[in-house]
Amino acid sequence: MNATAKARSAADDRERRRSIAFLNWAHAIDHFVLLIYPTVVIGLEVVYQRSYSELIALSSTAFIAFGVFSLPAGWLADRWSRRNMMAAFYIGCGLSLAAAGLAPNLTTMAAAMFALGMFAAIYHPVGMAMLIEATNARGRSLAFNGVCGNLGVSLAAGISAALATWISWRAAFYVPAALFVLTGIVYLWVTPDDRHEAKSRVSAPAVPLTPRLAVMLFGLFIVIALSAGLTFNVLTIALPKIVDERLSRDLPLLFVGSIATAVLVCGALAQLSVGRLVEWVPPHVIFAIVTGLGFMGNLWAAYASGTALLVALAIAIAAFIACPSSKLSDSGFSQKIAFFAAAAASTTSQWSFVGVITTTASSAGSATISL
Repeated sequence: MNATAKARSAADDRERRRSIAFLNWAHAIDHFVLLIYPTVVIGLEVVYQRSYSELIALSSTAFIAFGVFSLPAGWLADRWSRRNMMAAFYIGCGLSLAAAGLAPNLTTMAAAMFALGMFAAIYHPVGMAMLIEATNARGRSLAFNGVCGNLGVSLAAGISAALATWISWRAAFYVPAALFVLTGIVYLWVTPDDRHEAKSRVSAPAVPLTPRLAVMLFGLFIVIALSAGLTFNVLTIALPKIVDERLSRDLPLLFVGSIATAVLVCGALAQLSVGRLVEWVPPHVIFAIVTGLGFMGNLWAAYASGTALLVALAIAIAAFIACPSSKLSDSGFSQKIAFFAAAAASTTSQWSFVGVITTTASSAGSATISL
């Protein structure tokens, strides 16, 4: 009996670890897929003879869907199956990328990007709930999941640029599409059905709040989500174009993507460092320092060029990825706004002023919550 219990416990532990691994991979995918187009679009300016601002705004359909479909995705997962919703995430993202690669015109491309945003919206409400349940909300596991997401952000520009340069811009969609569909099939094969658990799930607040306090905190988090999210997403969406425009217009796409990836990797490293610091330094102190660095980085980047621009961007990106409020940058609404802001700001080369203004708002909101 004891041996049977041990074997069952070992099997449950293996299943839990496998589930966590799939969820970490899904977080990387979720951020990766949304940043393929912002890199590839630089090369599409020549293909379609359209300006960057026109082409980048086209893909705002993905970010609109990313925000709009988050709520129904979570609702459906709780009432149907989280496992099946995650399978839909993998396979749906893959098929949407394939459709984008096959798109014969910009209208079809916009439709494919809308579908991509719809399926990408599944991860945060569904995957994060599964991760918290599987890890019992352990800080280290959640931090590693965050790093996986940031690696997806970091690698998207470099990998997409490499595929577009070595093969074609369509390959930047095809290759990850095949990988993600395969992942979804394997996930369905190795993960047991969980539809029988849907009726047993209950929702209860971890910390009960008075109506007045709940409204106040909700308002403050809205300020932080919109400002920090807008800043972070303007930087990540427009980063390849910023490098292309502010360093040299003659840089090859592969080099542009590599530089963007190097800058974004600074954010992943910063998150690891801050994850260690919170064990020794009060979180509100780190909150204030990191947000201040983000403001300085954006202000510097607004006027810098050449190597100094890369340093300023690295500081700005590192601050927002490392900051605890950076998880709010996953807000679909802020990403939708950011896409239009990136399109407008990139045409005037004044994109960083958006970062300066919104970082100030984020700092004020973060400081209030810290108090």
